[in-house]
Formats: sequence, C-alpha cells, structure tokens
Amino acid sequence: MNDLRVTLVQGDTRWHDPAGNREYYGRLIAPLRGTTDLVILPETFTSGFSNDAIGDAETMHGPTVSWIAKQAARLDAAVMGSVQLRTDDGVFNRLLFATPDGALRTYDKRHLFRYAREHERYAAGRDRLTLEWKGWRICPMVCYDLRFPVFSRNRFNVERPNQPDYDLLVFVANWPSARAYAWKTLLRARAIENLCYVAAVNRVGNDGNGLHYAGDSAVIDFLGHPVSECADEEVVVTTTLLARELAAHRERFPAMLDADAFELR
Repeated sequence: MNDLRVTLVQGDTRWHDPAGNREYYGRLIAPLRGTTDLVILPETFTSGFSNDAIGDAETMHGPTVSWIAKQAARLDAAVMGSVQLRTDDGVFNRLLFATPDGALRTYDKRHLFRYAREHERYAAGRDRLTLEWKGWRICPMVCYDLRFPVFSRNRFNVERPNQPDYDLLVFVANWPSARAYAWKTLLRARAIENLCYVAAVNRVGNDGNGLHYAGDSAVIDFLGHPVSECADEEVVVTTTLLARELAAHRERFPAMLDADAFELR
C-alpha cells in the first residue's frame, strides 16, 4: 500500500442549480490533474441539502453521473460526492465513486436525517460499501451516518486475516455550523475507534433554507489528530495519507484484535 493523496473540495454549493454546480465544482477541481489520487466533493453537491430538490432528481443516465465519470477520467483520479438520484425504488441520496477506468461504485445513504424530515421524502439505503483504490480499502458514508458508530465500525475481513475492513473512512456532508462541535468530535472518535484515517468534506456558505455551513472539512489520523483542517471559506486542499505510519500504528496498538464480533441487520 502506497501513500494516498486526498483532496478535500470545500465549496459554496449553489441552491437548486445542478448545471451551475457542475460548472462551479468542475472549475475548482480542474487544476488537480496529476496532483491527487482521490477528490472528495460535498453531500448533494448539485443542489444543496433540500427535500424540495427531489422533484429534479436525475437518474443514473443523467448529466451528473456522466459528469463525474468525465472528471475522474480527466483528472486521472477517483472523484466522489453525493447527489439525489431517482430509481424504481425511490429517490436516494446516493454517493458516487468514479474512477478513471470508467468504473462507478455507489452507496445509498442509510441514515436519513429525521430532524429535517429527509426520511419522509427519500428512500434509505441498506448496505455499507467498502472498495479498493490505489491499494487502500475505503469506506464512504454520507453526513448523518457519522452519528451511528455501529454502522461504520471497522471489522475483520475474512479474506485478509487480522486486517480491518478499511483504511480510510470518508464522510461527505452538509453539516450546519450550529452542530459544528458534534461534527468535529465525532470525526475524531471514528478515526480513533476504527484505527483508520478519516477524510470528511462539508460545504460552506448559506443555503436556501437559511442555514449556515462553516465547512470544518478535515483529514484526521488514526490517533484523532487533525492532519488538515479547513476554515469557513471556499478551499481545495490536498493531504497525503501515510501508509507506513498507519500500518505501524496498527502493529503497535492492535486493538482490532480485541474487537467484538457482530453482524448488521
């Protein structure tokens, strides 16, 4: 496993403007070719976090899926973020993970934000996704999932004895500044308890519901220390995750060997 360059794209998402957001985020990430391995966009990066955006939800054959695939090919890097996508089973808050070879993996947000009545409009996902990229095992999640540690708990992989399921836990979010302390605290907790890196991208600015977002996107190491932290501003920042340091920490402090076995239902 080599080091992994991860880019946080903390932007001011335009409200209900998919075409404008594709242009905006495309411009932000355009200079990244050859300088990164993984580009992370916020949750619902084409619309902002809105129940009303469900009416304009695209399908998997729509322009945003095509756009993210083209960005991955152009940047020669994986690109990820979530959007509202309509299927025969309903509209999901679906995370897209596109790679330069044209492959696309998806994860549907499992925990819908009841406080904002997201669960009344959108369909909930069920299964966790773990994938491999550049030798790293990555587990992507969406916003409110952060509050549920059992779902994100690192577990043994039967195909890799004595190895956890993943090395990097990723959260894409629209997390209002009113709950910023919880955001920062839980990111650190997830990194420490799962002996992994955490990379998290939140948006900035004000949305159409009058909510303010302070960003606070970050990369947290396996000890809970921030490797990179973003302030309340538009920013694109790349951080290198160190494979040897992660492996050495797990060797020194193999807490996963004492973890409780369980199954999710």
